[in-house]
Amino acid sequence: MANKFLVAASAIVLGSVALTGCGNSGSSGSKSGGTITMGFAQVGAESGWRTANTKSIQETAKKDGIKLKFSDAQQKQENQIKAIRSYIQQKVDVIAFSPVVETGWDAVLQEAKRAHIPVILTDRAVDSKDTSLYKTFLGSDFVKEGQKAGQWLLDNASTSDVNGDGKINVVEIEGTTGAAPAIDRKKGFEDTIASDSKIKVIASQTGDFTRDGGKQVMEAFLKSQKGIDVLFAHNDDEGLGAIEAIKAAGLTPGKDIKIITIDATHDGMTALSQGEINYIVECNPLLGPQLMDLAKKVVDGKSVPQRVVTEETAFDQAQATAALPTRQY
Repeated sequence: MANKFLVAASAIVLGSVALTGCGNSGSSGSKSGGTITMGFAQVGAESGWRTANTKSIQETAKKDGIKLKFSDAQQKQENQIKAIRSYIQQKVDVIAFSPVVETGWDAVLQEAKRAHIPVILTDRAVDSKDTSLYKTFLGSDFVKEGQKAGQWLLDNASTSDVNGDGKINVVEIEGTTGAAPAIDRKKGFEDTIASDSKIKVIASQTGDFTRDGGKQVMEAFLKSQKGIDVLFAHNDDEGLGAIEAIKAAGLTPGKDIKIITIDATHDGMTALSQGEINYIVECNPLLGPQLMDLAKKVVDGKSVPQRVVTEETAFDQAQATAALPTRQY
């Protein structure tokens, strides 16, 4: 995501091989030979991406012999804060969480710091001036993901003017309001398309990263907006929900309205291979191996990079068709 408070020099990029291989030594972490206990506060189960992310974390913890205390915040910040405070009281060895929103974390993270419990941010970062409140942030560069989506539209502008009026009208279904990926994907996309005056975002509304949200927002857009050429959805689930609305309106997704999404989950890739989505930017959810590796290091007092960026790609229809048979999520 945008390095508002993290310097680029601290970033390291781990490839897709590392995503499936690092941290899988099978050991329980040293901690003087004892078992590491991790408290993990998950955002929720709002999407296929999140389900795959949770599975990766749970399976890798079990494989690595790390005792995992897991909570589902149901997309509510107050639930995550409550879970983190519970982990502090239980004196876990390390706390990890994927913040529902960017702001409002300093107080509870100060409590963890005073208790000498290291914190790892996963998938999403926090907006805090005090970077000593967490040891590292493991996740994607959300701004870059938005930029990739915008660049595809720039590169395919000539075929994206579906209505043939010399303008490319874009509707945007955003992720959860205040969440890092929603903020940064929007920024990356809109900053990129700004270089072409023909392309304009005519409406933007949150779909909360859910399929139902995407369907409802797209239904509203189809009623209120004229001449929609392109949909940019902040994740696959929103895009898949929007496809339902587009079909119900008697239109053909991928043709009558071009569709760009982010995540590259199995359902999204299937829709892309069938031509209902035109382009997907990958956001890899399989963070379990890297997270457990980082947890072992911070519990042992070892130095870790303040920012660990996962390497990701993007897919068109042919690439999605080729990748689907071996897709892990």
